[in-house]
Amino acid sequence: MKAYPEAYIEFLAYFHGPRDYFECHEVMEEYWKSQPDHPYRQTLEGLIQTAVSFYHQRRGNLRGGEKMLRSALIHLQNRHLEGLGIEPLTFRARLASRLAALERTDVFEYADIDIPLSDELLEQACRDACTAMKAGWLAPSDLTDMQLLDKHKLRDRSDVIAERERQKLHRQRLRSEAKGNEGFMRE
Repeated sequence: MKAYPEAYIEFLAYFHGPRDYFECHEVMEEYWKSQPDHPYRQTLEGLIQTAVSFYHQRRGNLRGGEKMLRSALIHLQNRHLEGLGIEPLTFRARLASRLAALERTDVFEYADIDIPLSDELLEQACRDACTAMKAGWLAPSDLTDMQLLDKHKLRDRSDVIAERERQKLHRQRLRSEAKGNEGFMRE
């Protein structure tokens, strides 16, 4: 098997196992941010957007799902998908079909899709990761699991809030110092 980043295998395991699209986003975004020079950076962003789209779709936010999926299709590049062990034409066709369904919101009914993997060893690594997380491979979303559906609302965000407050205070301090220096410069 070609060497794939662990975060990518986790992304695929979350996508196909517990269908935890929020975790897909979290895992891949952290990796994506840490790899500003990654040769497949644009396609990794498209995969993140795909997960976010499915998170929105499953929660009934069809406009948000449509917007993210449209953006994902722009970012996903066939040669990068191939390099990531994904069958690009089938994947893009599935996403385009879903986008068409989202555009007809009066008849939309949520269903998971699978990312077609072309590398059997990658698929096995993802299956093994699902087993480790006690999740079945290709099981459908549990639409009654509120932790899965509303994860963004239910998680502990105290560290994020504290960091935002710290940055806000830092900016205020810098502005205050800059104003103090202005007065000093005029004298």
